[in-house]
Amino acid sequence: MHDSSSVVDLAKQLRSELDRYSPGGKLPSSRAIVERFRVSPVTVSRALAQLSAEGLVVTRPGAGVFRAEPSVSAPVGDTSWQEVALSADATTELVPRSVDASGVLATLAAPPSGIIEFNGGYLDPALQPERAMAAALARAGRRPGAWGRPPVDGLPELREWFARGIGGAITAAEVLITAGGQSALTTALRALAPPGAPVLVESPTYPGMLAIARAAGLRPVPVPVDTDGVRPRLLAEAFRATGARVFVCQPLFQNPTGAVLSAERRPEVLRMAREAGAFVIEDDFVRRLVHEDAGPLPRPLSSDDPDGVVVHVCSLTKATSPSFRVSALAARGPVLERLRAIQVVDHFFVPRPLQEAALELVGSPAWPRHLRAVAGELKERRDALSAALRLRLPEFSVPHIPAGGYNLWLRLPDGVDESAFASAALRAGVAVAPGRPYFAAEPPAGHVRLSFAAVAGVGEITEGVRRLRVACDEVLG
Repeated sequence: MHDSSSVVDLAKQLRSELDRYSPGGKLPSSRAIVERFRVSPVTVSRALAQLSAEGLVVTRPGAGVFRAEPSVSAPVGDTSWQEVALSADATTELVPRSVDASGVLATLAAPPSGIIEFNGGYLDPALQPERAMAAALARAGRRPGAWGRPPVDGLPELREWFARGIGGAITAAEVLITAGGQSALTTALRALAPPGAPVLVESPTYPGMLAIARAAGLRPVPVPVDTDGVRPRLLAEAFRATGARVFVCQPLFQNPTGAVLSAERRPEVLRMAREAGAFVIEDDFVRRLVHEDAGPLPRPLSSDDPDGVVVHVCSLTKATSPSFRVSALAARGPVLERLRAIQVVDHFFVPRPLQEAALELVGSPAWPRHLRAVAGELKERRDALSAALRLRLPEFSVPHIPAGGYNLWLRLPDGVDESAFASAALRAGVAVAPGRPYFAAEPPAGHVRLSFAAVAGVGEITEGVRRLRVACDEVLG
């Protein structure tokens, strides 16, 4: 498997030596670099590609790699007029469509070399089924018609596969293939709520969903959750007080708390939504990241919904790779046509080779083996993180240890400012996700989210918590 740290280190070394060459000067050949630094040709190729992307070198096929000529600075214009144009909707009664992507970028941005990534939102490369995905993509590319235009709703076989996974009476005809869960949530919110409308959300909740809602001019209204999921009494009060027609929830291993909506609350949530004439957007994002000791999982809410209350979102991305962006929207009734129309207008369709590759992957013997391996590895990492926190950071509260997903949600000790702690953690060599972006309103206390899926292994988890102890001591003084 390709080692990304080798690419970073080689690019850093080559960058530091560029001053040896005059602008336009030729660098050593790739073979010479391989021999000098004892790395693979792939590592050299990717390091040079990184320098090229930075504008430091120019690659000329058949000739070699050359130091780039100095760039000519473009004239500085006056963009101040944009402040007026972009704030124009603030003069209306609608909610300003400000876009705060900080909570999303915290899980997408690659940390600097040497930083332990406790803020990641995807599986570490060692946990991704890279070989199986590569083989699936190769087989998909040879399928008849693989590079042609797919049906706008998605390949029938892939829609059928998702429908079987959702269960209940959902059929393939009620499933749309979308480009990742974030895209599906965007489509659903656009279809169900007009600008300026309130939308009920769990508190805390996934920052990416809050960003989608605010970018669309919606007003997120928080409804607190506990270890059994959203609190029904507060949900009913929120429906009555706001007149909201949409509630967004993650009933299974909720992000960030890891809560699972209890069997007693599931019918209550559906009943309240029906009585309010509202939709429930069910973000079933980590069903395939169950831990080895989880036991039987509750079915999706949509499988118990004959009346079309639930719009279901599920994805393959979390269980595979951030670049494997294949997901599904499922809905019943007239809303399906609106979802389809928005999906087509925004994206046309998901590229057919990616859909074909998804079919090849989930139909291969490697797929169940991968899920079993990830289930075991996530349990081991979760237990290692929990044990390390109890040993080194006993003053941090971990109210719930989930049996699925990829993170723990920590309440900070009284007197510890989460922004100061996150900054101290980064200085100590650990990236964490502060809790504030997970709340639509003022948080009740300071929190951080620690991901155990994006790190290299148990050893890195242990070292990461040791560094967090250093950061905590710095903040507490």
